[in-house]
Amino acid sequence: MRHLWSFLAGLVVAPVTWVLVTLGQDGSSGTIGRWVEIGKFNTANLIEPAVYLAAGGILLGLLGTLRVSPAGPLLAGLLLVVPYIGMFVAPYEVRDRIPDGWKVFGDPLPLQVPVENGTLFLIGTMLIMATFSLQRWRRWSAPASAPAPAEPEKTAESDVTLTDWPPVASPERDTAAPITLAYPDSTPTEPLPRRTGGESPWSAPPRKPEDSPGIR
Repeated sequence: MRHLWSFLAGLVVAPVTWVLVTLGQDGSSGTIGRWVEIGKFNTANLIEPAVYLAAGGILLGLLGTLRVSPAGPLLAGLLLVVPYIGMFVAPYEVRDRIPDGWKVFGDPLPLQVPVENGTLFLIGTMLIMATFSLQRWRRWSAPASAPAPAEPEKTAESDVTLTDWPPVASPERDTAAPITLAYPDSTPTEPLPRRTGGESPWSAPPRKPEDSPGIR
């Protein structure tokens, strides 16, 4: 299928390139010729033919350099070479068969110019040479799929499950005596020392029981 699309592309690019090259060459030569006659130049007058030549070069570059089927470049090259080769056999008949008097956007279209100066023969030969690449005749190979990543080796640690962990040690229980409802211990405690009259509680520390005169 790709050969068919390339063949159709070459069938279209060849005549379009012929027209673009003709417009560019005729416009460039006519513009520069007028500059020489009047002794002045205006660069803006050269933009239009330059655009025609650039468009033709882009079409030829896409057809001749991209990785497409070589059927298109081969057909376009032969179509562009044949008129110049015909000049070797019957130049007058070939020249008379080329259309004359056509116009594009009001500009004259002398299709004989690129044939007579050999431009079409040069371009056609370049396109034919592009077909000698053997890789262009082969079908594109499918991109190799990326290898699957290797699985990491399982270790003993990775086999541990949640149920294999040791049980959590229970906190130590309080060893204090349990709380009961029994009466408190009735063992009497030692009475606190008393202070004698006239002494301020802030003047001296409390006395011991044996030092107090009232307690014996």
